[in-house]
Amino acid sequence: MSYQTGLSGLSASSSDLDVIGNNIANANTVGFKSGTAQFADMYANSVATATSQQIGIGTKLSEVQQQFSQGTITTTNQALNVAINGNGFYQLSDNGTLVYSRNGVFQLDKNGFITNAQGLQLMGYAASSAGIINTAQTVPLTVPTANIAPKSTTSITAGLNLNAQDDIMLGAPTVTAGATNTGSAKTTGATITDASAGTNTDQYTINFTSPTTYTVTDNTLGTTSASQPYTDGTAITLGNGESITFTGTPATGDSYSVTQNPTTFSQNSSSTYNYSTSTTVYDSLGGSQTVNMYFAKTGSGTWNVYAGPSNGTASLIGTANFNSSGTLVSTTDAATGLATATLGAFTMSIPNTDGSSTPQNVTLNMAGTTQYGGKNGVNSLSTDGYAAGQLTSFTVSADGTLTGNYSNGQTAALGQIVLANFANQNGLVNLGNNEYGQTSASGVAQISTPGSTNHGVLQGGAVENSNVDLTSELVNLITAQRNYQANAQTIKTQQAVDQTLINL
Repeated sequence: MSYQTGLSGLSASSSDLDVIGNNIANANTVGFKSGTAQFADMYANSVATATSQQIGIGTKLSEVQQQFSQGTITTTNQALNVAINGNGFYQLSDNGTLVYSRNGVFQLDKNGFITNAQGLQLMGYAASSAGIINTAQTVPLTVPTANIAPKSTTSITAGLNLNAQDDIMLGAPTVTAGATNTGSAKTTGATITDASAGTNTDQYTINFTSPTTYTVTDNTLGTTSASQPYTDGTAITLGNGESITFTGTPATGDSYSVTQNPTTFSQNSSSTYNYSTSTTVYDSLGGSQTVNMYFAKTGSGTWNVYAGPSNGTASLIGTANFNSSGTLVSTTDAATGLATATLGAFTMSIPNTDGSSTPQNVTLNMAGTTQYGGKNGVNSLSTDGYAAGQLTSFTVSADGTLTGNYSNGQTAALGQIVLANFANQNGLVNLGNNEYGQTSASGVAQISTPGSTNHGVLQGGAVENSNVDLTSELVNLITAQRNYQANAQTIKTQQAVDQTLINL
């Protein structure tokens, strides 16, 4: 036993106490990784000493090993608090020198750069103004404050239901007596018997083939019914949903024509259409105006479609036809009278006066519209344009993508945080401030996006707590204290031995 052995033990125990004390002091440090003191024994360098007779001369601190186990994650709801769940370190730039950290408490500096408390800039992949992320190299991440550019509306997509039981937009038909009529039969007029059926385009002619018989000709379809018996005061059916009544006795050859009286559309009168809805469209400068759409039933399964700006005039843009199952089967363009190039797609022009491109061509796509027996209504209605928008908030996703949320309801990628991993994490040099430096022992930084290969994922609005276990550290503290006391006792014993020799 010698003083050197005891002193080495005291030094080792003191180092152990320092490490444990440092762990305890950093129990609340975000992203801190606890350390463990590792020791090695020492022997005198003597070739002559027999291997079976070697006596140690004490101990020494071999290394302080960092424990990179996962710390618990606590939600903070702060947009730029980001926690790593798994392997990896944030890459930070200290005036061009790269360092690494697990502390995910960030903030914006006056220039829009994302920095930590010491002003080091967070590195990642930049995004273009279109939200395309460039993974070629890492750069300091910024949060741009410029407005997101507007997008001109080119398409309105409407999924509607038009009520199959709605009335046809049709007034009482006009009845005209033949110029050569000689009988005494008089008509009380044609009436609509089923307002949801029929059409407002069919024209009819009633021909009396005798005072007691008649035929009905549908001039639109070019069909004539078989001869029917005539009864004074009994209604004569005209196609679907209409009838005409006569009193008196007709003469052979008497005739009456029935002309439909369709309701004239007016956007200012709700009695001229069955249903209307509206949406907002945007021009190339982000200016907005409301476009109204009107739907008027003109026959069984047939609807006229009108559209136009709310401060202008709506016009007929086409006709939609539905089958007996309520499915849209054909659409006709009002300008050409031909089938639309795409089922359900009508084109319209909207004038603009704010200096943007005019006229603005917009497609109304109502391919998902149905005609069922139920209330008129909107199932879906959307446009592809939007106004200019200001950045209101941002979020960080699991893969590190920083997404900006804008006042116009749009989102855009602002950049992507990357993570660095190392073959030997314990080879990193601790620089303080929760920062580490790369060394030859750690290996080069393996840069990748969160969630790829052996890199962890990120959680926005949260921080990773210190991984120090206070209970274990306090037990270790007691053990280290006892070790220190025991080593002090070896020095005291050596002193007693020396005193005995002196007293001889």
